[in-house]
Amino acid sequence: QVQLVESGGGLVQPGGSLRLSCATSGSFVSIGTVVWYRQAPGKQRELVATITSGGSTNYVDSVKGRFTISRDNAKNTVYLQMNSLKPEDTAVYSCYAPVKLHINSAYIQSWGQGTQVTVSS
Repeated sequence: QVQLVESGGGLVQPGGSLRLSCATSGSFVSIGTVVWYRQAPGKQRELVATITSGGSTNYVDSVKGRFTISRDNAKNTVYLQMNSLKPEDTAVYSCYAPVKLHINSAYIQSWGQGTQVTVSS
């Protein structure tokens, strides 16, 4: 059984920083491109950032220059460093990753449970 577990959310003042973690546990052979999503109340889920297994990254325009996604393959963990946070960044942040359980198996879609980020004074 593979699990993605997010951590690092919380309450922060505007202009502050948080670092989210998405840790993959269980038995698997590889993890594909990892995606951070967020969903604010009453809004559609939004892709925030992606990182490939080789380390290539992509960001939604609204977080470019403020957020940084990175991955530690040895720890099977992806991070989202969020700086200069704004109230509009308030949302539940979730990570998604395709995970290959065995050499000859297909990738399965795996989601974390989400972590709340609230930016407020």
